Amino acid sequence: MSIELTAVLLALVAMLANGEYFLGSSMLSRPLITCTLAGLVMGDITQGIIIGASLELALVGSFSIGASIPPELISGSVLGTAFAIGAGKSAEIALPLCLPIASLVLLVKNLCFLFILPYFVHKADKYASEGNGRGMDLMNLFGGFISINLPIGLVVGFSYLFGSSAINTLLDAIPIFIIDGLSIATGLLPAFGFAMLMKIMIKKNNATFFIFGFALAVYMNVPVTGVAIFGACLALVLTGYSAFNGKKIIIEQGNETQNNNSGNMLSAQEINYENEEF
Repeated sequence: MSIELTAVLLALVAMLANGEYFLGSSMLSRPLITCTLAGLVMGDITQGIIIGASLELALVGSFSIGASIPPELISGSVLGTAFAIGAGKSAEIALPLCLPIASLVLLVKNLCFLFILPYFVHKADKYASEGNGRGMDLMNLFGGFISINLPIGLVVGFSYLFGSSAINTLLDAIPIFIIDGLSIATGLLPAFGFAMLMKIMIKKNNATFFIFGFALAVYMNVPVTGVAIFGACLALVLTGYSAFNGKKIIIEQGNETQNNNSGNMLSAQEINYENEEF
């Protein structure tokens, strides 16, 4: 496959991943998906899956929360995987390539948000004031495509087209001891990714469950699948059954209250013959 065709296909992968919200959140932008598709384009889907799993573990807690925007993982994952496979390297090289690429492309994405997207937003506001729903829909589609999908696709395509030879030369010049150090760092980064995720999720009222899962995995040698099954059953017991029983209790209490109110209304409507005057 020619380098030009490879660049076009990688650009289409990046554009597809950026369009994950077109029909609802589908997680197409996660490294496990983008790296696998990039590996398919590069002709080594197995290595793409391995790199995607490594990046996913390291970046599992990388989500946009409020004003905190993480690096642009789509371009970083696609280009990092493509450069690593193209140079005959493994996941230890993909992650160091992914992060700086993602940080640089984030600047491009923010510039598009500042200078391109506002035009479509103002046009959508104008159509909204006129009651033109079709115009609003078109501005939504065109704005997302021109300000997000197309720029990211162009960045990925041209970066691979003009940067693959330079990246290959750079990777060939890296000494072995640095590669070994990157391999060790890549093994530690999944723990860092889970720490980022736990920083968001863990609270005093759910810390017990994390300790329980850790004890199952470490002291009882339960595999990850077994821990997941334990967690799913525990979640069903604590949320599914209790919610159903709670709903049943609420319905019974509501029926009892309704019966009491009906009885009181009937009692109020009954005639007290002793106090009536004829």
